[in-house]
Amino acid sequence: MLSGEYRHSLDAKNRVSIPSKLREELGEDFMIVRSIRGNCLRFYSAQAWKAYIEPLKNMPRKFSEETFWFLYRDAAQVTPDSLGRVLLPNGLLEFAGITPKADEGTNRSLVIVGCGDFGEIWSEESYEARVASIDVEAIRRALEESGL
Repeated sequence: MLSGEYRHSLDAKNRVSIPSKLREELGEDFMIVRSIRGNCLRFYSAQAWKAYIEPLKNMPRKFSEETFWFLYRDAAQVTPDSLGRVLLPNGLLEFAGITPKADEGTNRSLVIVGCGDFGEIWSEESYEARVASIDVEAIRRALEESGL
């Protein structure tokens, strides 16, 4: 299970170090894609990715093709290097609001967070805004209504 919050920086070559605890769960290679739930990136182990996209294959073709296009057009199947770094393509960085060029004074701080079967990569600014927007009471109510 992927868990924890980690703060890292994107290096000059657009690489980020994935924490070793997460790499152990993800396996040798994994997928990084756009999130459909916000301006962040999601990453999945090969097994979790296969389980995630399987239901899409049974959806109406127009919907599934559009969804696959959105997810795969700049997706990255990555294998971390010996230091645990992976390269993030410019399209993914731009989608997540992370400046792909290392200009002087540019904040390239990232937050990597484990979310169970998947993880997310956020720009630090977007992550802080997301955390501030969480309505814990609404989550509590939804859980109670579900019997939890």
